[in-house]
Amino acid sequence: MQGPSAASSSLVRQSASEIARLIRQKHISPTEAVEAHLQRIEEINPTINAFAAVYADYARTEAKRVEAALAQGSSGIEGKPLLGVPITIKSCIDVQGFRCESGSRLREGYVAAKDAPVVARLRKAGAIVIGNTTTPELMVAYHTENELHGRTSNPWSLSRTPGGSSGGEAAAVAACMSAAGIGSDGGGSIRVPAHFSGICGLKPTPGRIPTSGKYPQTIGPASLMSVVGPMARTVEDLQLLLEVTAGYEPSDPVSAPIPLGSTDPQQAKKLRIGFYEDDGYSPPTPEIRAAVRSAAAALRGAGFEVQQFCPEGLDRARELWFVLFVEAGAMSINPAVRGRDADISTTLKEFLVLAAEQPPLTGKRLLNTLVERDQLRLRLQAQMEQFPILLAPACSIPAFLHEEAGWGPRHAGDYLRTMTYCQHYNLLGNPAAVVPVARSVDSLPIGIQIIGRPYKEDEVLAVAAALEKRFGWKGPEI
Repeated sequence: MQGPSAASSSLVRQSASEIARLIRQKHISPTEAVEAHLQRIEEINPTINAFAAVYADYARTEAKRVEAALAQGSSGIEGKPLLGVPITIKSCIDVQGFRCESGSRLREGYVAAKDAPVVARLRKAGAIVIGNTTTPELMVAYHTENELHGRTSNPWSLSRTPGGSSGGEAAAVAACMSAAGIGSDGGGSIRVPAHFSGICGLKPTPGRIPTSGKYPQTIGPASLMSVVGPMARTVEDLQLLLEVTAGYEPSDPVSAPIPLGSTDPQQAKKLRIGFYEDDGYSPPTPEIRAAVRSAAAALRGAGFEVQQFCPEGLDRARELWFVLFVEAGAMSINPAVRGRDADISTTLKEFLVLAAEQPPLTGKRLLNTLVERDQLRLRLQAQMEQFPILLAPACSIPAFLHEEAGWGPRHAGDYLRTMTYCQHYNLLGNPAAVVPVARSVDSLPIGIQIIGRPYKEDEVLAVAAALEKRFGWKGPEI
């Protein structure tokens, strides 16, 4: 196989925003952008296995269509900020004509009849979907492996996971096989893969970006916690994808017609920032602690007021998240898997067994959980009036070995012990971003989580941009 040209290697390392600028200025064509990424996929994906499917013919056809629009002049590109940019979508989100199987034999062969709203909005903005990316079965793991597509590896270290459940998306973006894309997050599934894979990710407020067209559906208790959101190599790209995809959608039960805010760098410096290294339950590694301190120091040096502060109630938030994600989640999955044990993955079985070991989830206990969740959320919002932005680990460890992943203490990468830092803010409904800040002793990426108040994604991204200015994206040597 002939290696990629220097020009195409350089092009795939550009951000989505920069590729869009180069196309609008006619320095490159959409076909060149698509072909460079398809060539990169051909070269790298056999090693990483980040794609559930690549739709090369479709992408090439779309690139030619976009070139025709460019030939029309400004009328052909107006209102299309992602014109010609090759992107990817997590394979639990419907893309018309694509297989969107959520990593499960239970969905094998499912082809989406229409685009999910988030995908339709990206296409309207001119983006070209070149493929969809791997997930663990039904999004219930923090590593990415399933019975349909096998195991996805971390571009920084093939012996380790890129995270989950948006692990394929993170790996594709980190390895420059995709300019940017969309993942989903019900307990850290955007932020943990961003941290493990050295990229940026945003979990928006529930209701900010529509989740309709995602499977499993985001309804019932999941609608309070599960979101879809952008993953990219730069904060500028997170902002661009948020602007393109946010907005009211009547098919989403929690969609809210709240306009996006705007916070410039000088306004952002008025936000007081609280940081904590340890949530009191999941002790982080020394290098994770050091990364949080480095991020706090960098923001202080940039003119922010930064103090050590850990919100009250996080321990209980972790427990309530478990009730809604694990126990209630298993209740919704059980009817689909009944009688099909041979078709489901070991990880999904482990998840369902863990849920079955809990006391019965009665109506009274579920109601009490939802009421207490709202009480905790109000307490956190009151605390965040003092500190509108929080800095925290995204996870207590860097990317773990493939064999270490699972639910419970017999695993070195025990999800219930290592992932709490993200789970808190799914339960409480805060927007949160991750940006890369440091490296571990094993040269693995370490991302830091930036948490904001509901519907204040603009504040989160403004602080994320300040951190990015100090640290920035550095890709794996693959």
